[in-house]
Amino acid sequence: MGIGNVTELTEVDSAGLNVLLAGFCQEAGIRSVLTTQVINWCRSAVREFDLARRLVHYAAINRVLPKHLDPRLVMLRDERLRELAPNELADLAAGIKDPNFRIFAEQGELHVINRDGHRHGADPFALFRQLGPVDPAHAFYLGYEMAKAVTALTLGKNYRQDEPLDWGFLTRPETSARHAAHDPPASPDGNMGSEPVP
Repeated sequence: MGIGNVTELTEVDSAGLNVLLAGFCQEAGIRSVLTTQVINWCRSAVREFDLARRLVHYAAINRVLPKHLDPRLVMLRDERLRELAPNELADLAAGIKDPNFRIFAEQGELHVINRDGHRHGADPFALFRQLGPVDPAHAFYLGYEMAKAVTALTLGKNYRQDEPLDWGFLTRPETSARHAAHDPPASPDGNMGSEPVP
């Protein structure tokens, strides 16, 4: 079956289609497929179909739903949001005694908390202006983290400061600013140097 004829010619992210097509192939007894990953929305279609065929095969053989078996194809939105309640955020804000900013994406808003206050809203630029003077390196870090938090709010994903967003099997490891500051710099040949970052 030429499943690439469906995924490449349907203007939609391919992971969900690949699961449906794998389920059809499983039920119809189709054991050979042809797929491609030429167009950008199909750029990971081969790996998607490989995961999908394993998922639906296991579900069919074991007579279970293809749910809670392998989360690697849940990429756009997270299965379940783990949000803090407003009173939990307020308690957290009341207990912070240092100037370091904590960023949260909760109840449709960004929350930036430190000892000087709890600022929240949907506009990261407006929130940033409320933070006061910030050095350039810290401003870059805060902007990066706020961009991830806005993405999480937009798509319905969990956001945890200094951790990558979960994109299923497409998740890329991320070195947090906290860890990067303590790791030795890489030399031009790619080997780690011996001097700590100042």
